Amino acid sequence: MSVNRGTDRGWRHLAALTALAFCVDCAIAADGLTAVRSPYGAPETMDRFEKIARDSGMNIFARIDHAAGAAKVGLSLRPTQVLVFGNPKGGTPFIECSQTVGIDLPLKVLVWEDATGHVWIGYNDPAWIGHRHGADNCPAIGAISKALANLVDKTIAPAGAY
Repeated sequence: MSVNRGTDRGWRHLAALTALAFCVDCAIAADGLTAVRSPYGAPETMDRFEKIARDSGMNIFARIDHAAGAAKVGLSLRPTQVLVFGNPKGGTPFIECSQTVGIDLPLKVLVWEDATGHVWIGYNDPAWIGHRHGADNCPAIGAISKALANLVDKTIAPAGAY
């Protein structure tokens, strides 16, 4: 019995694309950006993330509301906020691997509402940051990646679950 590998591969690609099309809560990763859909509105998502990050020992440096900034100059923008946060215990070892990593730290999360009304929380993948700065094998990447994913998972969890 012979198997046409090209046809088999085509069906697998079609099945994967079909599954992805129906996966509304999937994380999206493109060009180093990891984005996860939130079941909460944009302000609540950012409020939850900020509280969880602070409670986890993170320093909060800034919260930037791009929509509010746009409104000040008479422009309209769907909810879009950035939170700048971090902890030197995690960031310093990453910078020690390559000092240019410092341009990407402190960490940031972006919460936005897309054109269809869905809310997303996104961040730069630490592995992508490491690759960008020639620090692919930096031991700090794993811990930072795990911490970020944990913060986001807690943020989008049902109320009271964390």
